[in-house]
Amino acid sequence: MARRTRKNVGVIGLGIIGSRVADNLRRLGFHVFVWNRNPRPVPNFVGAPAELAEMCDYIQIFVSDDDALLDVVRQLAPALSARHIVIAHPTVAPNSMRTAADLVERRGARFVEAPFTGSKMGAEKGELVFYVAGDEVALKEARPILEASSKEIIEIGQIGQATVVKLATNIVTGASVQALAEALALINHAGVSADKFVAALQNNASYSKTLSMKLPKMIEGNFEPHFALKHMLKDMLIAGRLGLSHHLELAVTTAARDRLLEQEQRGYAEEDFSVIARKYFPEMQMPTVEQDLELFEKPPPIEPAATISSMGEVAAAVQPEVDLAPPPATEPEPQLQPAIEQFVSPEPSGEATAPATVESNQPEAPVENAVSPESAPEPQAEESAATKSPMDMLAKLLRGDSARPDES
Repeated sequence: MARRTRKNVGVIGLGIIGSRVADNLRRLGFHVFVWNRNPRPVPNFVGAPAELAEMCDYIQIFVSDDDALLDVVRQLAPALSARHIVIAHPTVAPNSMRTAADLVERRGARFVEAPFTGSKMGAEKGELVFYVAGDEVALKEARPILEASSKEIIEIGQIGQATVVKLATNIVTGASVQALAEALALINHAGVSADKFVAALQNNASYSKTLSMKLPKMIEGNFEPHFALKHMLKDMLIAGRLGLSHHLELAVTTAARDRLLEQEQRGYAEEDFSVIARKYFPEMQMPTVEQDLELFEKPPPIEPAATISSMGEVAAAVQPEVDLAPPPATEPEPQLQPAIEQFVSPEPSGEATAPATVESNQPEAPVENAVSPESAPEPQAEESAATKSPMDMLAKLLRGDSARPDES
């Protein structure tokens, strides 16, 4: 077993960011030990998270979601002591971050919350930005570890607040890229050169580092993952739930989340989140409707006679066929209101007055699926369900009563 020193750092999670952070630490002379859920052929790979705690005083966690963070911390906890500092980097719900901190601190160890902003390229160059929270002494001691992969470290406040800042910045990032995709679609359909649009945007106040990175890739249709769609979607979902917990309507966040969800369902979860541009550009080989349907079990073929191709046919399928030709000029046209009044307010004598009907030159068909079997009324001798007119049914609907008039 390797001898434990103050230069030993454990890294849990060897994804896009974690693997590059480990490389940065090695270049600066740290002794790095690693663990990943799926084993990797890399130096100093250990068999379990708790083994890292035996060899390292500092442990950085780069996992993808709430469950993964809490699972790893629970595996670490029995091996932790006062000499350890656990640095958690995932973007998770603030409550999950606080729970992880509590599990660590119960063992006498210290906890630093450190979500970050930056892509694969930023991690490679050591230019991540960390938003940190926790005990001041722990932050000071952990700073050299964080500086190995960062260009800036911003102290936020209490545990959980750094995560809120990260979620808020991702709302802006996600919404900006969604707006960029829509702008490119508008330019494309209006026949404007993409080069002209790029030149205009670069000289616009809204231009940002995010747009400068994503714009060329989106025009090329290059969606190599720098920040995977599945992770941005996860962050948008957390932000939405957090907003609801504070009774906030985050309309733009919701719209951006829905566009991300569409592309995840099309199978692009592992691509860069800028893949949302596929929605607007057919040349990016978006799946056709037929290809989408192949993802599901095909339903049995519909008989031609049962095909409904218009709203008119939908209406015809749920009500009897009625001759809409006007009645002869000598007869007054039936009025809707008297018919309703007769149905809703029967005469004082107690004798039911038959509601007005519309004459039909064709036999009436029974109404299908108008009433559920449990609530269907029994037929009456003087008026059966098969002989009721459309006016009767309309009056019933307006009255809001599916029972017969004489029922309480």
